Amino acid sequence: MRICYVADGASIHTQRWVNYFAGKGHEVHLICWKLMPGYDENIYIHSLTKIAPKIWAVSQYLSFLFWIIQVRRLVSKIKPDIVDGHFITVYGFLAACSGFHPLVVSAWGSDMLVQPKRNPLSKFTTKYALKKADIIICLFPIDVAKEQITELGIDSSKIRTLLLGVDTAEFNPSHRDEKIRRTLGMESSHPIVISTRALAPIYNVETLVKAISLVLAEIPQAKFVIAGTGEQQGYLKELARAQGVSNSTKFIGWVPRTELPKYLSSADIYVSSSLSDGTSNSLLEAMACELAPIVTDIPANQPWINDGENGFLFPTRDYKTLASKIIYLLNNEEVRENFSRRSREIVQKKAEQQTEMKKLERVYHELVKPTRS
Repeated sequence: MRICYVADGASIHTQRWVNYFAGKGHEVHLICWKLMPGYDENIYIHSLTKIAPKIWAVSQYLSFLFWIIQVRRLVSKIKPDIVDGHFITVYGFLAACSGFHPLVVSAWGSDMLVQPKRNPLSKFTTKYALKKADIIICLFPIDVAKEQITELGIDSSKIRTLLLGVDTAEFNPSHRDEKIRRTLGMESSHPIVISTRALAPIYNVETLVKAISLVLAEIPQAKFVIAGTGEQQGYLKELARAQGVSNSTKFIGWVPRTELPKYLSSADIYVSSSLSDGTSNSLLEAMACELAPIVTDIPANQPWINDGENGFLFPTRDYKTLASKIIYLLNNEEVRENFSRRSREIVQKKAEQQTEMKKLERVYHELVKPTRS
């Protein structure tokens, strides 16, 4: 197949997705604005041009209009068998504006669950893309989006659910590396808590930073690793300084995919304090590496964490409860190890990447077949 993706080229999720299909021998095209390193050399990259007047708001508006024209022209030139727009509010809308069919739009989470509620424009672009799509891929359990399905007028017969999935051969506990700990200035005896969420308001890493001082009061040797970048990076570093926990907290920035299993496997506990999510691949990767998870009690996490059986759930923004859960697991190694082992088993059974991508490939073939006959 000749597959055309319209997506955020700076997202690791986009990269994993398109690299998979390129590796299966499909002709893959990616239309994007930003781009990160690591794409398969056989992928055709088509870059969108951003218009840059001095006024930021005008720049954004004009660029978006220009992108609509660019995407239409590119899709017409590529002549794909199928178009798939990832993250509905922006790239799904651009894909829909191409006028091409068969059209798939893929919802990652906040693009359906959060963004349409923020302003009328986001609601319009989301509804337009969903209406034009032949198939809607939801990367989260459909029960999470019942309210949004009704509000956005989605034809539920068009919805398919699957996961980005995790390559459990790549993400596994055997990657534990003492060199990573030494690089971070941490000893083998130091228990490590890690977060790998972007430093953006929706992921609420602030709650974790606020919990650190409470944990250190009980377990002073504990260390915290915060991976990722984002608009709140400066604020969170200043918050850690103000809380007096900078010496025990490492902000390590963006971690390349090839290195991420090493960092995860070298930690003991994974924390996500996100306010909203689709199915979180960051959580699944940590579970695959046998970390004990402590995550917010939100609908997207509940299918993966049975509270007290393979991890802990805690109320959003409740840093005191989060701290108490971290302290408990660091003081109870047997419980922590049981959580870790069970978590990997769940990912192997329910979220293996190869299985999920094969499901999507079948969806593509089902859509393309009628157009070829």
